[in-house]
Amino acid sequence: MNFTIPNWLIILGGIGQIFTALIYPYIRHRVFDWYNDVKQLKPLNQEIAKTYGRYIQGLNFSFGLIAILIPDDLKNQTHLSIALTGLIAAYWVGKVATQIAYYPMYDIPKKMLFRLGGFGMNALFTLFAVVYTLLLIHNLKGF
Repeated sequence: MNFTIPNWLIILGGIGQIFTALIYPYIRHRVFDWYNDVKQLKPLNQEIAKTYGRYIQGLNFSFGLIAILIPDDLKNQTHLSIALTGLIAAYWVGKVATQIAYYPMYDIPKKMLFRLGGFGMNALFTLFAVVYTLLLIHNLKGF
């Protein structure tokens, strides 16, 4: 089966990833009350938790910029495109797997906005996982 991932889908995924980076602080603060939980940690652990939060936000934003600015390069079947799409696919597939395996065990606020937001974010994460996995498969077919 031969398929082509359209640039508009890659760019849409990029916009979605930037959206997740921008909305991330709101979700941590309003949905999860993350900052109050982090205050209970020792100072070094507080900084580690904040640093990892910034890494996640930075990666989501960076992956989005890459998708928006160079969608053709993400599907040109080079070694670099394989490495990059493989990295991003693993990141999002891991995120989706984590969502499925661990998050249902926790009590997330029942407000309608948060419930709808949760469905929307999970749909975005799944979209990212599918798009980058398809890009990876496409790139691997070039070898």
